[in-house]
Amino acid sequence: MTAPPLVSVAVVTHDSRTDLPACFAALSALAHRPLELVLVDCASGDGSAALAEQLAAGLPVPAATVALAENLGFAGGMNAALAVCAGAWVLSLNPDAAPEPTYLERLLAAASSHRGPVGAVTGRLVRPAADGERRLDACGMRLRPTWRHLDRGSGEPDRGQLARPARVFGATGAASLWHRAALDDVAIDGAVFDPRFHSYREDAELCFRLRERGWEILYEPSAVAVHRRHNLPARRRAMGPAINFHSLKNRYLLRLYHQTPLNLATTMLPALWRDAVALAYVLAFERSSRAAYAWLWRHRRELWRRRRAIQERRTVASRELERWFWREADEP
Repeated sequence: MTAPPLVSVAVVTHDSRTDLPACFAALSALAHRPLELVLVDCASGDGSAALAEQLAAGLPVPAATVALAENLGFAGGMNAALAVCAGAWVLSLNPDAAPEPTYLERLLAAASSHRGPVGAVTGRLVRPAADGERRLDACGMRLRPTWRHLDRGSGEPDRGQLARPARVFGATGAASLWHRAALDDVAIDGAVFDPRFHSYREDAELCFRLRERGWEILYEPSAVAVHRRHNLPARRRAMGPAINFHSLKNRYLLRLYHQTPLNLATTMLPALWRDAVALAYVLAFERSSRAAYAWLWRHRRELWRRRRAIQERRTVASRELERWFWREADEP
């Protein structure tokens, strides 16, 4: 009988003190063993690093905490965590997420039963019940012809929909299990996540690279986690200028890196329409984000070099990825 694999749980915090007790309680209850925790704090100012050290001492599994001197965002924090993680699988877990005890076991079972190379498995993420009603948060990631990436089921009342396992385009970084061999395979210059993304859309960009290299991404609905999501499109005006800047900048980075001539031809009209809407919104309501356009222009040569590096390593034909812009999921 094959021994269960070591799973590393990678948590990145920034001013996350209020979320940590519930997150650590969920980690303590995870049934899978062997297990380790690597927590990276991105220069929190609320005592998150000290509280994490205290809570880590009470975990029934090995734990390491890394305190960074600056806020490198989720992408930079995850790269720092992956440099320490020893597991064959890595669970990226937001501090505001709490997986059920069987979460890892169910994700690993889905990966082992699939024929073909699995790069990531994600579960059924739900939001905390409000007014007696539970809503879905993310059941895998899908693409739209506008070049938006959306969490399947996000915000819908949980009526038991999306209850079948599926192959999906991508997995959210909030609570997904990543095969370390796949992460190493798609890393560029030693970095798994692109630090230019800093915050927002970095998981979608990673999923593009996984799929371009032939790694499969699965959705397993029996694996459930509660995610108290902080950032939602409906709350955009309440978010800080830095988050909105990265959100706008990163939507163009995705296309600069991954759009193919075939996709340009098939999505040009809906994508241009979405670009026009975004520009109008920024000019009217979010002028602080105009700097994103200037940033893209200043870094155009660097970004083009990275695009070439990504495209030169792809092993999957563009038509194979093209279909994910037009369908939500496939049979597993």
